Amino acid sequence: MQYRKLGNTGLKVSEIGFGGEWMDKSLEETRAVVDACEAAGINILDCWMADPTRRSNLGDALEGRRDKWIIQGHIGSTWQDGQYVRTRDMDQVKPAFKDLLKRFHTDYMDIGMIHFVDKTDEYHQIMDGPFMEYVRALLAAGTIRHIGLSTHNPDVAKLAAAEPAIEVVMFSLNPAFDMLPASDDINDLFGDYSAATGGINADRAELYALCEQTGTGLTVMKPYAGGRLLAADTSPFGVALTAAQCIHYALTRPAVASVMAGFSSSEHVADAVSYEEATPDERDYASVLAGAPSHAYFGQCTYCGHCAPCAVGIDIATVNKYYDLAVMQDAVPDSLREHYRALDVTAADCTACRACEERCPFGVKIADKMERAAALFGC
Repeated sequence: MQYRKLGNTGLKVSEIGFGGEWMDKSLEETRAVVDACEAAGINILDCWMADPTRRSNLGDALEGRRDKWIIQGHIGSTWQDGQYVRTRDMDQVKPAFKDLLKRFHTDYMDIGMIHFVDKTDEYHQIMDGPFMEYVRALLAAGTIRHIGLSTHNPDVAKLAAAEPAIEVVMFSLNPAFDMLPASDDINDLFGDYSAATGGINADRAELYALCEQTGTGLTVMKPYAGGRLLAADTSPFGVALTAAQCIHYALTRPAVASVMAGFSSSEHVADAVSYEEATPDERDYASVLAGAPSHAYFGQCTYCGHCAPCAVGIDIATVNKYYDLAVMQDAVPDSLREHYRALDVTAADCTACRACEERCPFGVKIADKMERAAALFGC
C-alpha cells in the first residue's frame, strides 16, 4: 500500500480508503471487512451512515484498534423515524454526532466532515451560522482534529478549498463526472452525457488546481460512478472500465490523497487493493477511453503516462500537470515553480522529436506544450 499526504493536515493516508456507505452487514461480516482492510494497509475510513446498526457494527469492529485508523466522521447525517436525514437542524445534528462517537467507542474523529453540501447558498448559510460555530467548537475541544466538507458540486468544493478552516474536501471524482458542468442536483451526474464535450470540465480542473495550491486534501467518493463505469451497458463511454482503471484515474488528479472505495465484503477490498499490484497495462484507463464509442478527451492530457519513455528523460505527464496547474493561476505560484525546477529534466530539454505524440491516445501536441511549459517556467 502506498501512502499520501492529506493536504496540509499532517496526516498520511492510504491511497485506497474504506468507504463505509455499503456496510449493511452483520458484526462478523463487518469485522471481516475491517480485518481485510488492515491486512492490506488501509488506514482511512469514511463514515457518513446514520443507520444505528451500521454505526454500531462498524464501531464494534474497530474497538481496540481506533489508533490505527483515520476516520472521516460526518456532521449533519442523522437518523430520524427509521431513516437517514441530512439536516442543519442543530437539535438533530448535535445528538447525532454524539451518537456517532459513542457507537465508535471514541471521543474524537480525525476529520469532522460537514456533510453533503451541494448548493452554494447552503454553503454560505453553514459558514455564517450556528452549524459552523458548532464545528469550530468541536475543533477547539479536540473532538475533531480537522474540518472537512463533502460535496458533489465543484462550485461548492472551490469555495471550501479557498476557506482556510476547511482542510479536507471529499468530492465525487471519476472520468465520467469530470466531463460534466457544476450542478446542485446530484441526479445530474447520472443523467445524459450526450452534450458533454471538451474533456475535463473547466470548473473541475480549476478545483483540483485550487486544492493543490491551497494544500486542501482531496478524498474521493464515487470513483466508479456508483458502479456505472464497471459495465459497458451503463457506462456513458459505451465501454466498461475496471476498478483499477477508475482508481488510477482518480489518483492521477492533482491534490487527491485517497480513493474511498465502497466495501461490503472482503472480496470488494481485494478487488480495490489489487490496484497496488496492477501492471501499467492493467491501470491504463487512457487506452480504454480513447477507443471508446463516446468520449470527449481528445486533445487533452489526462496524465496517463502513455507518452513515456521520453528520449531525453522528460517526465512528460508531470510537466503537463505542472503546466496545467500554473496556467490556471494569475501568476505561477513560487512553490509550483520550484517543484518544476526540481525535475531532473525539464521541458526546455525537449528535442521536438514527437515520438511521444505517436503514443498519446488522445492526440495531444506534446512538443508544442513542452515549448510553452519551458517559456512559462523559464527553463
